[in-house]
Amino acid sequence: MTEMTQLGFYFDSSKCTGCKTCHIACKDRMVGKIRNKDDVALNGVASLPGMLWRRVYEYGGGTWNQNSDNSFEQDVFAYYTSLSCNHCSEPVCVKACPTGAMHKRKEDGLVLVEESLCIGCQSCSRACPYDAPQIDRDRKVMTKCDGCYDRLAEGKKPICVESCPLRALDFDTMENLRAKYGDGDEHFAPLPSQSITSPNLIVKASRNSKSTGNGSGKVLNIREV
Repeated sequence: MTEMTQLGFYFDSSKCTGCKTCHIACKDRMVGKIRNKDDVALNGVASLPGMLWRRVYEYGGGTWNQNSDNSFEQDVFAYYTSLSCNHCSEPVCVKACPTGAMHKRKEDGLVLVEESLCIGCQSCSRACPYDAPQIDRDRKVMTKCDGCYDRLAEGKKPICVESCPLRALDFDTMENLRAKYGDGDEHFAPLPSQSITSPNLIVKASRNSKSTGNGSGKVLNIREV
């Protein structure tokens, strides 16, 4: 890879059924990685409660209205968004980190945590509009999606991409993703404005998708994410 390479994700909302296979595959890998690193006895994906490195949001809204002739009309909608760290070009988590633990890797643009420098202050988590950094309260360090860089070194895609049964996710250089999928839809609820961090994420909106800030919907599974 050249110095200017930037890796990122593609997500097709029109294909996503909200099955959460990506979510489970990601957590299974990350729990196993922590277990192997620290020789900690962890109990599968049930361990590290509250830590979700990839989350699936259900976003919906609309109403049913009764007409004077007792017929009904509705504008109800719902769709899913699979989201992890977007390895942003302007990562506010990196700017917020007081120790330099949160950093952007030059060779591929991945945003990673150097745990030996992390003090667990959660400044990165508070800054990130995507809720990507997650605190490991037992080890007192921040964790996050690392782009499965160990799998990339083996020529594989991130585990979330390969586990998706509908192929709603992809991962590559942003140049290759744009050549394959185009620029996508910049304004996509429930995601924040891309102007905040310049995320390396291309989203293909589903038919019922709403724009960022539309206000006609809300996250319906807030207790899951």
